[in-house]
Amino acid sequence: MPYEWQPDSGEARRLLIWRHRSLTPQGFAWVIGAAAVALVLPLVAVIGRAVMWGLLPFAAAALVGLWWAVQHGWRGGGPFEEVTLTRDRMGVTRHDSGRKPRHWQGNPYWVRLALHSDGPVEDYLTLSDGARMIELGAFLAPEERRALRAELEAALAGLRQATG
Repeated sequence: MPYEWQPDSGEARRLLIWRHRSLTPQGFAWVIGAAAVALVLPLVAVIGRAVMWGLLPFAAAALVGLWWAVQHGWRGGGPFEEVTLTRDRMGVTRHDSGRKPRHWQGNPYWVRLALHSDGPVEDYLTLSDGARMIELGAFLAPEERRALRAELEAALAGLRQATG
């Protein structure tokens, strides 16, 4: 799942939610390796000739360009959300590439999670404190939003029972 509870830091619990990344580090190695083989294979025919030195920089530039593009995509990372849960406050910070972080907070006793089947997307997950409603996990798949709702509901219920 593209979300993970972070190790407890005192009384606060943190949940990080990020978009799914289809290319794993192992997949990245395979892509770069396959591209290197595909670029070097035609050069085998010209080994030892002067034309090889003319073609080699272009093959290397293509490989470096692919490497840079994939690394740039990973570093940007796309949107992610950070949910912080304490006894008296629940906060959500949404980080989007190229924008300032957006913050929302509410009292965990009044916060309500809702999964809407008739929303703009399938299983639209919202978080509301009565005054304001925000979308949570917009970049998740429907089954991931359902699982996220169950985990957050359990965390909120545990928090309410522990202090209530």
